[in-house]
Amino acid sequence: MLPIDLKGKRALIAGVADDGGFGFAIAKALAEAGATICVGTWPPAMNIFQNLLERGKMAESMTLSNGHALDFERIYPLDAAYDTLQDAPVEIRENKRYRERGDFSVAGLAQRLEADFGPRCLDIVIHSLANGPEVKNALLDTSRRGYLEAVSVSAYSQISLLRQLAPLMRPRGAFVSLTYMASERVIPGYGGGMSSAKAALESDTRTLAYEAGRRFGIRVNTISAGPYASRAASAIGLIQRMIEYTKLNSPLTRSLEAEDVGHAAAFLVSPLAAAITGSVVYVDNGYHAMGMAAEGPGTIGTA
Repeated sequence: MLPIDLKGKRALIAGVADDGGFGFAIAKALAEAGATICVGTWPPAMNIFQNLLERGKMAESMTLSNGHALDFERIYPLDAAYDTLQDAPVEIRENKRYRERGDFSVAGLAQRLEADFGPRCLDIVIHSLANGPEVKNALLDTSRRGYLEAVSVSAYSQISLLRQLAPLMRPRGAFVSLTYMASERVIPGYGGGMSSAKAALESDTRTLAYEAGRRFGIRVNTISAGPYASRAASAIGLIQRMIEYTKLNSPLTRSLEAEDVGHAAAFLVSPLAAAITGSVVYVDNGYHAMGMAAEGPGTIGTA
């Protein structure tokens, strides 16, 4: 038996604000393997998230297989659009949903972690961040500002997090992000520059694997997950169509579960994946391998 054992490891999952997405599923899988969990949450969503936790509204989803509850060591404010607090515009810093949170920047997150747990306090970082303000717009109709915001939050934030958090990571640390097939293939309706952002994230994963590997001994990988109806993904508008089409045309016609991504992430950050870095790992029921639709005239039926 080769168990995934993450006891004694601390993970930071950036981009958790509810129990319905891949970030939460990864947090739960890492906790199942014995890791302790901190999360970074977008400041405007923190009050709702913390209220759900305090009122027990997430009690069922927080229950682990051993009957214990998933417990977050810390919930930090994080807006990964800003490397430092000074980078945030005054109107953001003075917004009531932000000002009570203190330093919500990437640098602020690193400072809080070190203050709470000391130097060399992290083993795992999960980048579960993406936002495209014009995701419903065709690329041709995307403004420069919308395009750059999508790339900033969804791709550059990976660089920023690694730069700030890698010095806090212990030897043989692991960094994992989340990407999507739109980086490689046309997904009509997935617009606003998000396809470009995912392509940049995957390219950066390879370069960062080399640079962070040589400088810090850290592994860097990304998971290309199939479409999943998280609350965040619902902003795309055609998520159900994406899910159904992918299910019909994948080698495995099962529904993708968030836990599938959680389990893959737990493997990638574990010692079992010690020689895996710079990789795009597909967790999509095999959809990425298909070159034509499986449904329709001339296709091979199921056995």
